[in-house]
Amino acid sequence: MSDDNRATKAKPAAVGPPRRRMSRTQRAREDRRQRRRHRHRRVVGGLGIVLVTLTVITGVFLGSKLWHSRGPLLDYTGEGGQQVLIEVHEGDFTTAIAETMYGAGVIANVAKFLDVAQHNSAIAAIQPGFYRLRAQIPSAAAVQQLTDPANRVGKLVIPEGRQLDDTTDMKTNAVTPGVFTLIAEASCLELNGDRHCLNVQDLRRAAAAETPQALSVPEWALGPVTKMGHDHRRIEGLITAGTWNVDPTAPAPVVLSKVIGQSTAELAKSGLPATAEQLGMTPYELLTVASLVQREALPHDFAKVARVIDNRLNEPQRLEFDSTVNYPLDRQEVATTDADRAKVTPWNTYASAGLPATPICSPGTEALRAAEHPEPGDWLYFVTIDQDGTTLFTHNYQQHLNNIEMALDNGVLDSSR
Repeated sequence: MSDDNRATKAKPAAVGPPRRRMSRTQRAREDRRQRRRHRHRRVVGGLGIVLVTLTVITGVFLGSKLWHSRGPLLDYTGEGGQQVLIEVHEGDFTTAIAETMYGAGVIANVAKFLDVAQHNSAIAAIQPGFYRLRAQIPSAAAVQQLTDPANRVGKLVIPEGRQLDDTTDMKTNAVTPGVFTLIAEASCLELNGDRHCLNVQDLRRAAAAETPQALSVPEWALGPVTKMGHDHRRIEGLITAGTWNVDPTAPAPVVLSKVIGQSTAELAKSGLPATAEQLGMTPYELLTVASLVQREALPHDFAKVARVIDNRLNEPQRLEFDSTVNYPLDRQEVATTDADRAKVTPWNTYASAGLPATPICSPGTEALRAAEHPEPGDWLYFVTIDQDGTTLFTHNYQQHLNNIEMALDNGVLDSSR
């Protein structure tokens, strides 16, 4: 550094006499001054922290108030908007149903709906299925609409003994709707003024054209179903009797797949595959036997008819059931004609030995149980002899002929046929 720079450099200002030159009294006075100065700094610093904390708390409080003032609505008001479709799934509790409705825009607040719903006992009885509701409605209106049976759509009820196609009674001309017709009717949906239904032709076409896998045909039925080619009746019996849910917005193949899949799951729950194995049969054969039992007898005779089938198959002896002759006919009667019995079809057990190629209807639980547990006996023949449904069983063919005479006398059978 140059001498000029050293000459111009500022010297530190004196701040008081050095501590070593202070008297004892002066040093004590200086220590007290320093302690007061430190205390002042701590108080000011603490007040600053308190003020910052208060500012943050105030901000959070005001922000919370602002968020809640602009947050979710507690409830809608008014009549609502467009109609929407929601699905209640198996096992859904009220909270899950509320969340589904919230997601569909039906209600504004799940908690509000639950509060209203707890005072309505009908909520606990809500079944899985599809429901038509209005969007943006008050929670009380949502509870009312959800519990109104008129708003459930897509409910499919298949009675025991129905076959895929409609049938007509030859004597009365009464038409019994088949499974396809029942599905078409269940699929009808009117939403916001527009009405849509599947039609029987679409269902029949899907049953014939889609692959068995696409239709959710169970593995134990793939062989027989494939063997039937593109005959729509190849899925007969795989849609069992019961109550099912049809998505009214789904196309025919999806609807059939869903119902067949649900039926298969129920058959598995009932133990059909395991029982069939114990009996030395396939599940498909056992299902076919159950369909014959369903069409040939009244429930109190199901187990006896199942035994007749078992005994005849073991003889071996043709089953010769009129129900198998009637199956492919549009017009049916209890007593078939000689000409009908002579026709060779995949189902006619007069013309061919063994079971028909497919089940001949949708059997119910009782018929399935009877097929699985036939009543012990040596019967080979049976005939219904009166209008009350009295059925006589025998092992003796001559006795069977005598029983047929009683049926003829009582008008149950027509001697001209």
